Amino acid sequence: MCEELGIGFVPWGPLGTGFLTGAITPDSTFDSETDLRATFPRFTKESIQANMPLVAMLNEISAQKGVSTVQIALAWLLAQGPFIVPIPGMDKLEYIEDNVKSVDVSLTSEELQEIDARLSNIAIHGARLSKELLSLSEE
Repeated sequence: MCEELGIGFVPWGPLGTGFLTGAITPDSTFDSETDLRATFPRFTKESIQANMPLVAMLNEISAQKGVSTVQIALAWLLAQGPFIVPIPGMDKLEYIEDNVKSVDVSLTSEELQEIDARLSNIAIHGARLSKELLSLSEE
């Protein structure tokens, strides 16, 4: 619909609030005083563990392509259409450099089909935000 109407789309948290970077493990903890992810159902220990197949898939594809999981995730988003403009968090220079390299990652139509097929077989556990934050978008 965005493409049809000439509307741009900026995905919020295109790297899954850090999950798709591969830096988060089932042992990761989040400080409830300083990190909003501590309140997100997707970042409970159980949800992190249940969602690890997604990271495993990204790790496998990124290893095949010789790039980072971040670059695969962002390249996949960019390949969805020119109206999609992901803006990942970039609070460190190394993150900026990794993110920028994603524009040079080319995914073939076969690779995109494989990613989509594999994604369809992965059930994502836990809501992406807390109920309080999700309720803000309903007003």
